[in-house]
Amino acid sequence: MSVNLATQLREGTKKSHSAAENVGFVKCFLRGVVDKNAYRKLVANLYFVYTAMEEEMERLSQHPVVASLYFPQLNRKQSLEQDLHFYYGPNWRQEIVLSPAGTAYVARIREVAYTQPELLAAHSYTRYLGDLSGGQILKKIAQRAMNLAEGAGTAFYEFKQIPDEKAFKQEYRQALDEAPVEQATAEQIVAEANAAFRLNMNMFEELEGNLIKAIGIMLFNTLTRRRAPGNTETELATAE
Repeated sequence: MSVNLATQLREGTKKSHSAAENVGFVKCFLRGVVDKNAYRKLVANLYFVYTAMEEEMERLSQHPVVASLYFPQLNRKQSLEQDLHFYYGPNWRQEIVLSPAGTAYVARIREVAYTQPELLAAHSYTRYLGDLSGGQILKKIAQRAMNLAEGAGTAFYEFKQIPDEKAFKQEYRQALDEAPVEQATAEQIVAEANAAFRLNMNMFEELEGNLIKAIGIMLFNTLTRRRAPGNTETELATAE
C-alpha cells in the first residue's frame, strides 16, 4: 500500500526549501552575484557529498528501499570531477579540502547508510530532485556571473543520460511512492530530508564570508573607479 512518499516529502519540506532559498549565498547566486573562489569551494564540498552518497547507494543497491531509488544516470561524481579540473587544474585532488560543514554532511550520509539505509532516500531526494528542477537555470546564472564559456565549469548541471528531465522527475516521484515503506518510516524519511536541507544550508552559510568579502571588493573598486580624476563616470555622476 502506497504512503504517497513523494507528496509527503514535497509538503513536509516546504519550509526547509524556502529557508534554503533565503540563505545569503543562495540569494546572491540567484541574483547573479557569484564569487568564483567561493563557488569552487562549494563544488569541492559537493564532490565529497555526492561521492559518499553514490558509493553508499551503489553498495546498498539491493536494499529494498534504496534499490527502488537507485538511478545511476543521476550520478554527479564524474561531472563534478570535470568541474574541479576546470576550477583547480589537473592537481585538483591535492587542492580540494572538505570544510567542517561538508564533513558533517558526509558523516551523516555514511551514518544513515550503515544504521538506517532507507533514510538515504531523503538525501537522494533532496539533492537530485533539486538538481534536476533548477539545474539549467543555475547553469545559466553561473555562466553569466563568472563569464564562463559554454560547457566550462558547469558539467554538474548537465544530465546527459536523462534526455527528458520532466519525465524523469515524474518517474522518480513514482518510484518514491512505490518504495516499500510504512507510514512510520515515511515520516522518518521526511524528517531526514529536512535535516539534509539544514546540512546543505550549513555549507552555503560557510561561504557567505567569502561572498561578502568579494562584494565589498567589488563595491570598493566601483567607487574608486567612479572617483578617479577624469573618469567619465565621475563626471556623469556630478552632472546628475
